Amino acid sequence: MNQVEEFNTLREIANRLRSNPKKVQLLFAHNGTGKTRLSRAFKKLGEYEENAEQKSDTLYFNAFTEDLFHWDNDLEHDTTRVLELKDSKFFKVLDGDGFDMQNRVRSFLNRYADFDFDIDNATRKISFSRQDNENIKVSRGEENIFIWSFFLAVAQLAIDNHEDYSWVKYIYIDDPISSLDDNNVIVVASHLAQLIKASNDKKFIISTHHGLFYNVIFNELKSADKYLLTKNQDSYKLESLTKDTPYYQHIAILKDLKKIADSGEIYTYHFNLLRNVLEKTASFHGFDKFSDCIKVEDDDNEKIIHARRINILSHGNYSIFEPQEMQDENKEHFRRVLFNFIEEYGFNEELFNTQEGQL
Repeated sequence: MNQVEEFNTLREIANRLRSNPKKVQLLFAHNGTGKTRLSRAFKKLGEYEENAEQKSDTLYFNAFTEDLFHWDNDLEHDTTRVLELKDSKFFKVLDGDGFDMQNRVRSFLNRYADFDFDIDNATRKISFSRQDNENIKVSRGEENIFIWSFFLAVAQLAIDNHEDYSWVKYIYIDDPISSLDDNNVIVVASHLAQLIKASNDKKFIISTHHGLFYNVIFNELKSADKYLLTKNQDSYKLESLTKDTPYYQHIAILKDLKKIADSGEIYTYHFNLLRNVLEKTASFHGFDKFSDCIKVEDDDNEKIIHARRINILSHGNYSIFEPQEMQDENKEHFRRVLFNFIEEYGFNEELFNTQEGQL
């Protein structure tokens, strides 16, 4: 049985999270439960005054972080569109040139997208370009990935123990994947997990309502404490998920992969999803590695080939806004692994007959 704790306020839950010595805590909660308010309650508990300046021990990302960026669309002339930054100490890193934020942000953004940007530190305005087109307005998803990259650049300063960020003890991240497609979510979650693994002395709290994002982080950070947060009329429940087994979307992902395989429109990022399902199944059955869930018709060498191909294609550095369709040979490997897996583990065929959107 999983342990269930009941709390009257989000502040009590924030105290509970602060008292946990674990490096990483992962929370799943549906929208409307109070995730964003919990992140603010957590931050408020760490506020203190130093040299007449109000500070906190928490660097956090949530919906309020995204609201610090807003568009000036130049409605009168329709020529110069810029992203303006609101007055906030979050942008103190732009004071002077010491942080070189432009290159710091670019080092993260280049992992995700193909557009470029220019930050005017003095006016706190950001312009975007792509190839020969300047002053463009990027899409909502691209805007969010830029904001996420900006936050990661600041978080990296804290992780590297930069003297101006020595106050950071906790990094609290709430749903960093709004307006992103599922393939983009996988890339963001995997990159975030790598960043966390490279940190030595910071503590991380990650909350999300997104099942796929939760699953990727769940599998990448197996030693994290994991919780399900729910809300009743007058109280909250925090359930500790003690089993190292998949919790969300296993079947839903598999159903979508089956439809994708049948359609033939198989993209490189679908190998990430296939690997995700295989890893969850391996964990459930107590196997050491996901390749133990690969069924082969001939000798063991075929299993090794399938596993290597999944490894390579699920770790490719692909632009999240330019998904690439697989080559025919890789599509065939994908289908064989998936269909053999479905047959080997006896999934009910009725599961794959309902109509739902694809990933």
